[in-house]
Amino acid sequence: MDVLTHNFSLYGAGFLGTVELTVYASALALVLGFLMAAFRVAPIGSLRVLGTVWVTVLRNTPLTLLFFAVLLGLPRFGVVLPFQVFAVLALGCYTSAFICEALRAGINTVPKGQGEAARSLGMTFTQTLGSVVLPQAFRSVIPPVGSTLIALAKNSAIAGAFSVTELLGTYKTLNELGHDIVWTFVWIAVGYLIITLSISALFHALEKRYGVAR
Repeated sequence: MDVLTHNFSLYGAGFLGTVELTVYASALALVLGFLMAAFRVAPIGSLRVLGTVWVTVLRNTPLTLLFFAVLLGLPRFGVVLPFQVFAVLALGCYTSAFICEALRAGINTVPKGQGEAARSLGMTFTQTLGSVVLPQAFRSVIPPVGSTLIALAKNSAIAGAFSVTELLGTYKTLNELGHDIVWTFVWIAVGYLIITLSISALFHALEKRYGVAR
């Protein structure tokens, strides 16, 4: 307990850093995931190819390698941003591929007749997707999207290796101060539990209200 009470500000900074990474990267992942899912079911071939390439490349690229590519590669091309922003980009882009596939799976559960009926009424692809297909698909993708964002929160620990303030990285300072490494990691684990259980509770509430009845 002394590890926590004597270093509460350090743990707090790491906890808030992880929360910020999770929130910002989740927002980016949801936006990109939605966009790529729309591309993958679009009637335009070039958009479908772009969506497929995006998902295939990112799902099959180790996240650590993506961090190296973003945090160390982009500055070589003159893109200089705070490391936290680079970390959000890496996490958000990586997770968007999994969000995209979850959304696409949900879209595929919507009967084709729904889209055909919308088009027969003169609705465009964008209108059909936004007003007819996605509202129905949303109900079935709540659990997998929630699980993906929980994984994102845990994946944010990689950012600590790239000088980004986050929860897991606090163990280095605490270890140097001579604190018991076991209790150091116990409190780090508690911090991650708070974050992941909060996300789980949020999506459980969403599923209870909007999910498909079982």
